[in-house]
Amino acid sequence: MQAIITYPDIGSEIFSISLFGIDLALRWYALAYIAGILIGWRLVVRLVRNDGLWPQNRPPMTPDQVEELLTWVIFGIILGGRLGYVLVYKPGYYLSNPAEIPMLWQGGMAFHGGLVGVMVALLLFARKHSIALLPAADALALATPPGLLFGRLANFINAELWGRPTDAPWAMVFPTDPLGLPRHPSQLYEAGLEGLLLGAVLLYLVYRHGLLKRPGMTAGTFFVGYGLSRFIVEFFRQPDAHYISAENPAGWVIQAGGMGITMGQVLSLPMIGLGVILWLVARRNPA
Repeated sequence: MQAIITYPDIGSEIFSISLFGIDLALRWYALAYIAGILIGWRLVVRLVRNDGLWPQNRPPMTPDQVEELLTWVIFGIILGGRLGYVLVYKPGYYLSNPAEIPMLWQGGMAFHGGLVGVMVALLLFARKHSIALLPAADALALATPPGLLFGRLANFINAELWGRPTDAPWAMVFPTDPLGLPRHPSQLYEAGLEGLLLGAVLLYLVYRHGLLKRPGMTAGTFFVGYGLSRFIVEFFRQPDAHYISAENPAGWVIQAGGMGITMGQVLSLPMIGLGVILWLVARRNPA
């Protein structure tokens, strides 16, 4: 009999109350977003207050500008993340049910879409305030891993986005799995790689090796690190149900010769490419 680890069924809600006949609840997923955004904001404020970390000892923003940028980033995350999920993962469903597109409380956010939303928000903000784009992007790159860490932990608590079936001794049976199979806790793999490890590497390179001195290098390292982490974890993560069929049980969206890649891997390849481009640009800039 296969040994498995018992899934800690915490529940998706931290607490709930009823006011004037309206049920209100604080969920782990919402708290993850709030905590990730606040920690990221404080990280960037700390960065821009340390002149010695930046080229010519000149931070790209003031602390007040960072606070204003926070609002733009929040809108970029929400709009980009939701539209990315709608357009990439379930376009047919939402085309038939457009009224459900704004129903964020039902779940459905895509990191790659949220990333595009933040990039657009940063570009518009930088143009409005005449801020150097690459150093500002470097600051946001360093601020992103905490949100990824908390977000993936919330996915685990919600028993969603679980992994493929496995006979590994650390497999878990998730209560939301209709098949009741032992699966990889792939949410924890992502939390460890995309959040904890990538965040630690970026902090070490910035504070110990002056990575911010070369504009674009920190953002490039984030893109490559996240892209590689997500590409690896996709081998263990269960693809979305609408990509799986009897003819395609692995959920590949591109396949040839008995091999294939998932949608998550397809979306990660441009990130790796963009990261390499930023590395090349940064190497041309004097430290």
